[in-house]
Amino acid sequence: MKSFFSNWVFEKSRIFKRGFIFSALSYLGYNTYLVISRSAMVRADVKVGEILDQADYLYGSGETEKLYQLLSEHKNSENAQVLWRLARALRDLAQLSQTSAEKKKQLAYEALDYAEKALEKDNTCYSVHKWYAICLSDVGDYEGIKKKISSAFVIKEHFQKAIDLNPKDATSLHLMGIWCYTFADMPWYQRNIAAILFSTPPSSTYEEALQYFQKAENVEPNFYSKNLLFLGKTYMKLNNKKMALLWLTKARDRLPHTEEDKQVQKEALEILNSI
Repeated sequence: MKSFFSNWVFEKSRIFKRGFIFSALSYLGYNTYLVISRSAMVRADVKVGEILDQADYLYGSGETEKLYQLLSEHKNSENAQVLWRLARALRDLAQLSQTSAEKKKQLAYEALDYAEKALEKDNTCYSVHKWYAICLSDVGDYEGIKKKISSAFVIKEHFQKAIDLNPKDATSLHLMGIWCYTFADMPWYQRNIAAILFSTPPSSTYEEALQYFQKAENVEPNFYSKNLLFLGKTYMKLNNKKMALLWLTKARDRLPHTEEDKQVQKEALEILNSI
């Protein structure tokens, strides 16, 4: 009996020691795994950060095609920050004068696809909501008046979400102003169609549009040539010629950096010459 007990104790002791060694090795292995995983995550974050820095630099420099080439290499990314920037780059490509009408349409739908993916990945980012709304609006130009009007409710919702998430983003405020101006300026036949299709069609006023354009300018003065232009156009609609001349002159005299800036400058000059 004593021998059996001694042997049992010995076996248990040996199993315990072996289990302890295995447990220790497992613990060390797990910690090593954590260190490696965290290191890989840090490297991944650094890489994404570098991509975003390069993308923002190219965007700020107006290097549209180079920006697209950079981001298209990461089109399978799971990162919403990469995806919404890719949607923006595709849209900017569509805006280039040398882009054919057929290609513009293709790029518009492709941009919306990436904006939707970005929204799926992160719905807490104001830029994601903003660019989703912009891309959805672009696609509406190809889908008829009924679809365009029905999408307007969704577009406004996402612009508002972008503003709620970042009230200091001048672009989101400007875009809400554009939304309001568009529906305040809607032709009578489109109003009739909207009234037939929807019990409560989207609507707004020039006064409401002006508030958003002014808020955008207060947040970031002279940030965007188109905001200057629409301040002038809105004051024209409100029969305030003095203020219209002020903002249209600013839009005309602002140094153009992009192709859109040049188009804005041209339109501002044409309106000024017609007054």
